[in-house]
Amino acid sequence: MFNFFHKKSAEKPLFPYTTEVHCHILPGIDDGSPDTEHSLPLLRQMSEWGIEKVIATPHVTEATFENTPQTVGDAYDRLCREPEFGELGIQLCYSAEYRMDDNFLAILQRNEVMPMPGNHLLIENSFLQPFWNIKELVFDLQLKGFSPILAHPERYAYYYDDKKIYQELHDQGCEFQVNLLSLAGYYNKRTKEVAEWLVSKQMVDYLGSDMHNSNHAQHIGRYLASKEFVRNMRNITPRNNTL
Repeated sequence: MFNFFHKKSAEKPLFPYTTEVHCHILPGIDDGSPDTEHSLPLLRQMSEWGIEKVIATPHVTEATFENTPQTVGDAYDRLCREPEFGELGIQLCYSAEYRMDDNFLAILQRNEVMPMPGNHLLIENSFLQPFWNIKELVFDLQLKGFSPILAHPERYAYYYDDKKIYQELHDQGCEFQVNLLSLAGYYNKRTKEVAEWLVSKQMVDYLGSDMHNSNHAQHIGRYLASKEFVRNMRNITPRNNTL
């Protein structure tokens, strides 16, 4: 099942960073890895790409993946107990990818968020419509001492025709995390174009795999071997290793 990991990577890390900030590799709690049998090969692949620290970010989304510190912590413990995990030499910790919705607002009110190191919070919009007062929410998060990071802004098609929202949010101090899968053209041509536009505007603060499964790993692997990857990395100074 997992022979797509058979190729050995170069000894030198392929990424310009060693910390993965966005992936769905905790077992059985969202639409990512369904169990530890799938999680371990994904972690092994990241290790071969030069990743030394992984921040797992399972979905926290109203009505679909209403994860809590308990459910996320339990999945983390299951993975860490696997004997093979200890052989990977990867530092694993967890936070979440928070959908901006009523559930998230309630979590904030209860002080039950799971921040990344440095009190960073990975937040995302719905793909159908933007959160109605995202600027106010970013400001409120900052007042609470959090540093918001907007996950994959290049994937929100409703922003494409009026890109000023990107500059406004970034100027407000909301950092951006772009998916390697977007730059690789995995989703669609327009998403790739917007990701590259964000690169050209120097608005890419973090890169993430957003890896859910082996198919994602294969696409990222092909992208890492491309000239496009080399070109894009010349224009990005990711802050991944600050987390």
